[in-house]
Amino acid sequence: MSEHQEERSYDEYRVIEDLGGWRRTHHNNELNANNIGNTVTLMGWVQFRRDHGGLIFIDLRDREGLTQVVFSPEHNTDAHERAHALRTEYVVAVRGQVRERPEGMSNSALVTGEIEVVVDEWKLLNTSETPPFPIEDRVEAGENLRLKHRFLDLRRPALANNFIMRHKAAQAVRRFLDDNGFLEIETPILTKSTPEGARDFLVPSRVNNGDFYALPQSPQLFKQMLMVSGMERYFQICKCFRDEDLRADRQPEFTQIDVEMSFADEEMVQGIAEDMVRNVFKKTLDAELPAEFPRMTYAEAVRDYGLDKPDVRFDLKHQEVTDIFKGGGFKVFAASELVKVMRVPGGAELTRKEIDEYTKYVEIYGSKGLAWIKVKEDGEWQSPIVKFFSEDEKAALAERTGCQPGDILFFQAGQADIANTALGYLRIKVGERLGLIDDSVFAPLWITDFPLLEWDADDKRWVARHHPFTSAQPGQLGTVRENPGEALARAYDLVINGYEVGGGSIRIHTPEQQDAMFSALGIDEEEAREKFGFLMDALKFGAPPHGGIAFGLDRLIMIMCGAKSIRDVIAFPKTQKATCLMTEAPSEVGNKQLRELGIKLREKKEEKKES
Repeated sequence: MSEHQEERSYDEYRVIEDLGGWRRTHHNNELNANNIGNTVTLMGWVQFRRDHGGLIFIDLRDREGLTQVVFSPEHNTDAHERAHALRTEYVVAVRGQVRERPEGMSNSALVTGEIEVVVDEWKLLNTSETPPFPIEDRVEAGENLRLKHRFLDLRRPALANNFIMRHKAAQAVRRFLDDNGFLEIETPILTKSTPEGARDFLVPSRVNNGDFYALPQSPQLFKQMLMVSGMERYFQICKCFRDEDLRADRQPEFTQIDVEMSFADEEMVQGIAEDMVRNVFKKTLDAELPAEFPRMTYAEAVRDYGLDKPDVRFDLKHQEVTDIFKGGGFKVFAASELVKVMRVPGGAELTRKEIDEYTKYVEIYGSKGLAWIKVKEDGEWQSPIVKFFSEDEKAALAERTGCQPGDILFFQAGQADIANTALGYLRIKVGERLGLIDDSVFAPLWITDFPLLEWDADDKRWVARHHPFTSAQPGQLGTVRENPGEALARAYDLVINGYEVGGGSIRIHTPEQQDAMFSALGIDEEEAREKFGFLMDALKFGAPPHGGIAFGLDRLIMIMCGAKSIRDVIAFPKTQKATCLMTEAPSEVGNKQLRELGIKLREKKEEKKES
């Protein structure tokens, strides 16, 4: 007997050092009635353990699913006796016979529900402390606790399935783009800080002391360089970084499917994008998307839904009523830039408490309040604002909205962008409350004809709505120079179920167009040369017409999984404060590292207070 064998036989409850030649024959979601009578080897974690007197049952879990395993004293006394030591999340390997479950004991909810494995022998691969929360989908533990122990949270079947889906979707993307002539090319992670919208994450350089790299917000300039380089069709599934305020569908680091094409116009880029998305949904979910995605202009989206990413799975369109109340007796409406109303059929069932909650909700988007009118069953209007309306105003409002008994009307008034946004997000909230949204439906939609620029009231200048390299629509070069606010972009967003999952544009490819754009943005020649000199040089050397699109892979998978947050589809996400509770990043670094980088930290607020 070898030394290793002697060590193992010394204590049969001891964790073995290796598999000892054992090989897994099946995963735990694979066996069925066709395997009855087979000898199999399974490995995984103990999900549950049940001691039924003479028999001990465990549900053995791996990434794929569960198999019921039986330890019987009649079948193997030694294996059964040792099984009393098993606890939740112990790691084991079992070898045994597949047999049919006793009559009436099958479980139709499991793929393996017709069978069980009676154990001939088993090995203890590792023990486990009691987990801080149950490893199951019905877990009630708070998100912070689960993020602290993310390695355990990822064992839960629902989360594990999210990452199986993510993998399948990414592979479907790669196969599709490869079949359509795209080259997968990596671009730098350490690059130059350029003003592209959000704040950059900066990385100090030790070798070039006092200088900084930036982590890329997107590969935008590099993919344009690749078009100038003659690569013609490029893609990359890449990490991007933006130092911005977070929310449920936003993270400081995220994954992007980046696509760029030479000699392309909007129709070509959108056609490839549609085909790719249809392919991903078919290969991953076996879901059929429309043969042609509907289209809506930016102006139409904001007019009807308040947002440029409308969820069109349900109705509740907005209507403008500014003209009805202009100069009227209700001063809040009379003096507003925009007054909009949303009629909610059957919405009179909403309670005053719910309406008060909605009033607080719209304040998140800058609104100063929420006006409403309930149409009672007898036709009477119930509202604190109706007393300010003239009979003509009430008649015009009734005619325009077509309101009926049992309806409620919600109003937003004030600055146009605030009124649109607040009523737009309220529409989604009310649609969820009234059960108007079918979660089994995927509703893709193209949004087109965006404004090229928007006015920044704080900085008192025009800024690019998309990015500074987006082309204006044909024939609008003069408009960009003379009336920037009227110029429309050759930009397009793909929206699914109220989320922007992809955005792109036809790019500027001539020095003349780029100079006009920089001028409209207030970027002089010196600043343009400092920030974008390599791009300006490239445009002088025969840059082809080109355009592309980038998809947020995390957001796309979130929609496909039916998750409520992209944290559920990112393996190790950050919190809303951009921290990783598991690794405790970001963290302090030592003074030696800071000295090497030529960095000295300012005093922390706490230290200042103490001093």
